[in-house]
Amino acid sequence: MVGGRAADLAPTTAVKIFSAGTAGCVADLVTFPLDTAKVRLQVQGESKPLVKGQRAEYRGVFGTIFTMVKTEGPRSLYSGLVAGLHRQMSFASIRIGMYDTMKQLYTRGSESTSASKPHPTTQYTADYSQCTPPQDQVSIGKRDLNLRDFLKEKCSYMFAVLTGCLPNITRNAIVNCSELVTYDIMKELILKYNLMTDNMPCHFTAAFAAGFCTTIVASPVDVIKTRFMNSVPGQYSGAVNCAITMLIKEGPTAFYKGFVPSFLRLGSWNIVMFVSYEQIKRAVMRFQQS
Repeated sequence: MVGGRAADLAPTTAVKIFSAGTAGCVADLVTFPLDTAKVRLQVQGESKPLVKGQRAEYRGVFGTIFTMVKTEGPRSLYSGLVAGLHRQMSFASIRIGMYDTMKQLYTRGSESTSASKPHPTTQYTADYSQCTPPQDQVSIGKRDLNLRDFLKEKCSYMFAVLTGCLPNITRNAIVNCSELVTYDIMKELILKYNLMTDNMPCHFTAAFAAGFCTTIVASPVDVIKTRFMNSVPGQYSGAVNCAITMLIKEGPTAFYKGFVPSFLRLGSWNIVMFVSYEQIKRAVMRFQQS
């Protein structure tokens, strides 16, 4: 990210990855109950629709948390925490820690693109003599086809693990773009116009803006992903079918179901994560220089 004092200049990629993974775990520890409440609100009535006049089990973020603690105990708020921490160490460490590195890589690449492009008059010829496979490779290909059918039959259960993979990828891509770019731009503008120095209040403000923008952009995909992954087998033919069904049966507002808990979770997660990330990164750099 932009900015930094003398002691914070040029942290290595390894430092960024470690700091991002650790900060992601800290943020998960603080905000995990909010995430659990958000998911409960989003899937409420999915497997067993509410009849007319029936009172919803979960009402509001804090009402959901209170109900869960009362009926299932406090530990229910942190159900799946270990998996969440593993995810942050393997996911947040890469997507956040590599942001600056990839940004610099693409910036240098765009500057050198014009110099590396061939002249328009340059002619190229292609050799297609190797496109036709030899006869022995054709027979090997037939045997490989039988082997692939065998493996597909024996390992078909593995595809169940990938349920919701596409909407999850889409959601993560949208979250990454809106979250990291918004934080970077907000922090850069704050420092550019000398509204704040590169300290905790600056990081808090930029992270709050990132969390709000991310919630607005990512909520529809997040709701679809949650609904689809928690649906019974065969209920939806795919993520698009899930979205269409929600639109027809529940209207456009269904895509922002649980917006408040989503914002509370994403906003607080971004604040804790980015503030922790900046502080951990600086602490590691000071430790290395001492």
